Amino acid sequence: MTRVAVAGFQHETNTFAPYPTTFDDFERRGTWPELTRGADVPNRFHGLNIPLSGFLAECQHEIVPILWAGAEPGGYVDEDAFETIVGDIVSGVQTAAPDAIYLDLHGAMVTRKHPDAEAEILRRLREVVGPDLPIAVSLDLHGNLSQAFFERATVVSVYRTYPHTDMAETGARAARLLDAALSGPVAKAFRRGDYLIPITAQATGNSPSRELYGALAGRDAFSVDLALGFPPADIPELGPTIFAYARTQDLADRAADETAQHLERVEDQFDDRLLSADAAVARAMATDAGPVVIADVQDNPGAGGTSDTTGLLRALMAADVPDAILSMLHDPQTAAEAHAAGVGAEITVHLGGTFTQYSEPLQVPVIVERVSDGRFRFTGPMFGGSDADLGPVARLRLRDSGITVVVGSQRAQNADQEMFRVVGIEPRDHAIVCVKSAVHFMADYGRIASEILFAEVRGANPCNLASIPYEFIDRTLRLGPNGPVPASRFFRER
Repeated sequence: MTRVAVAGFQHETNTFAPYPTTFDDFERRGTWPELTRGADVPNRFHGLNIPLSGFLAECQHEIVPILWAGAEPGGYVDEDAFETIVGDIVSGVQTAAPDAIYLDLHGAMVTRKHPDAEAEILRRLREVVGPDLPIAVSLDLHGNLSQAFFERATVVSVYRTYPHTDMAETGARAARLLDAALSGPVAKAFRRGDYLIPITAQATGNSPSRELYGALAGRDAFSVDLALGFPPADIPELGPTIFAYARTQDLADRAADETAQHLERVEDQFDDRLLSADAAVARAMATDAGPVVIADVQDNPGAGGTSDTTGLLRALMAADVPDAILSMLHDPQTAAEAHAAGVGAEITVHLGGTFTQYSEPLQVPVIVERVSDGRFRFTGPMFGGSDADLGPVARLRLRDSGITVVVGSQRAQNADQEMFRVVGIEPRDHAIVCVKSAVHFMADYGRIASEILFAEVRGANPCNLASIPYEFIDRTLRLGPNGPVPASRFFRER
């Protein structure tokens, strides 16, 4: 029987985030599972919406599990964390001596030594297994991929939904692609887009992404995928990429070219629809029907944001909003103070604002309405079934206000209504629902929202691409649909 070594190492790196991603971040359970090794992997990942889970369910071969590691998006991955995890993967593969390999990667991991981290992982594996052993890889839709990565991987499968409700299905497709590679020669083609797409414009439920991804299955190849890229990454390989696989080179090239042409045709249809915080709040207050959801997109911890900026909260206060909830503000100190004070206590806290380049702390009197240990199970379409552990969490109502804030002890994107329910808040019962997320929240909150608004508030996940001070990207890459090329003033002399 064919023996397949399986491993996962996922991180989406925001090179503008003001903190590193350490080995502890991979060991700790947050919204992602904790680092898991060896024989524990199949049981830990059974039934989850994670690529590795889908691969394990679909694969008909003997599985040799090595490890899986993932961490909340953040700044550069520490070299020690990278070397430790990659070293364990490579040594595990050496020991296993498999017939094939499956890797659950992200595609946008960056260390300071390795701006093309996934290509480096494959380089080290190829040194061990040689150029011909089949390696199947699953990737996030936000991957920034290189030609070197493409050449070292045998086949690649990419998420086709954003929010990523098809993570497990992508792993299953990777298993089927691996079978195709094991059964005969695979021709492949790689293409690169020439403009960046803001994260907020990438949602596959909206045009033109809906049509772009809807057309993939109809291409004349057995697999064609599109990664839209992760803009807050200052690396040479930034931007959209296309992967196509077929039995003949002509079919692979044709499928890749058709997808690249489609991407070119729809450039002017991408719309990020950002509003100022004040404008978003005013529009929400003018809406009578059901909850209006406001996304604090530039403080999205799911893209490396600090999750502690107070700009949107200040806009709610300035407008004297009668009924609004916000989650989740990363503030371990305030969460601890609330737990110590107890339910019903009135205390004055300094909310958020740890990184003052984005916002100042907000000193405000609050009433502690509920506390929690931060452990719960997700129920939404993206993470449903996974367990979360966010440490101490508290529900705080601003005194003499209709505004309630949920503070937590770990950075975590609010992509699931359980991040309110963990402290007894039912989102559909409130007029304005504020989430620190960019798009993932839409999978769950879209089911209750009468309207969704995107607020542009200062944060570590910049979505106004033309203003980002890139130094290392391709100087011909347009900064957004129909946008300018990078200004020379942004680049270092070298």
